[in-house]
Amino acid sequence: MNQRPSALTRPTSSKRRLKDLLLQKDNRVCADCGSPEPKWASTNIGVFICLKCCGVHRSLGTHISKVLSVTLDEWSDDEIDAMVEVGGNASANSIYEAYIPEGISKPGPDASHEQRSKFIRSKYERQEFLKPSLRILSNQKKGSLKTSLSSKITDSFRSSSSSSQKSEGMVEFIGMLKVKVIKGTNLAIRDMLSSDPYVVMYLGKQKVQTTIVKSNLNPVWNEELMLSVPQDYGAVKLQVYDHDTFSADDIMGEAEIDIQPMITSAMAFGDAGMFGNMQIGKWLKSTDNALLNDSTVNIVDGKVKQEVNLKLQNVESGELELELEWIPLDQ
Repeated sequence: MNQRPSALTRPTSSKRRLKDLLLQKDNRVCADCGSPEPKWASTNIGVFICLKCCGVHRSLGTHISKVLSVTLDEWSDDEIDAMVEVGGNASANSIYEAYIPEGISKPGPDASHEQRSKFIRSKYERQEFLKPSLRILSNQKKGSLKTSLSSKITDSFRSSSSSSQKSEGMVEFIGMLKVKVIKGTNLAIRDMLSSDPYVVMYLGKQKVQTTIVKSNLNPVWNEELMLSVPQDYGAVKLQVYDHDTFSADDIMGEAEIDIQPMITSAMAFGDAGMFGNMQIGKWLKSTDNALLNDSTVNIVDGKVKQEVNLKLQNVESGELELELEWIPLDQ
């Protein structure tokens, strides 16, 4: 009788782990074309994919991509462990899409089968976008291709993880984030007829803020704030306040900035100075975030930048315009 609860609990726990992984922001869109709500996965590559891309993955053969339905198929614990170890679409794409050559575009949700097939085969079968250190020799036997590649990539993820564990007890930074607070629009009234707004941002234990603009609901700051980005970074939390001289400052709205799309894209491309002006990533507007529109990550004059327009949350009105810039440690 004592064995029965653990036997029943284990599958439930495994399904929960898979569901939690699928709920990650980067896993809510197909790893190969960006279609929303993917319901399929390549268990040996470690990515979630849509039905249309799933068809191409099946044609690659299970030695390259073993496809399972998230909802219809039974998963083994080993298959779930492998997905969790990779860490999701963003982590996998930072390897498999590390060097997409100029002139080659990633297919979108409305891409044709031919476009998907060409890109997916280049990405996984021919490994044309991998980091050079992870590429497998072309004369290697087909059956051992995925095993060797998988072990190399797994070692890459593990080395990153062990590096993080070694720095336990101290904060290890991976780069700097420059945030230019450009302006606010139609901010909320907190005094008699106006407000004295300023912006505060938090990342981990860091706090930075702009100057106070007196009596202005459409303030222009054009101020640059700097944040160090730790290895285990989360979202940048942003709040707008009305400065009061004789009482506590009143909040005028808040928002969160997901910096993962920018950092993942920047690290995948490496030295941005080697590329011309181009789009390399995107943070998609959704009901889960404060974006007014999709926010693209671009290489502009050798720098990785992202324009962000936010609708302030938990307030009657107010928008903010920002520009982010990623600065790697070696710059």
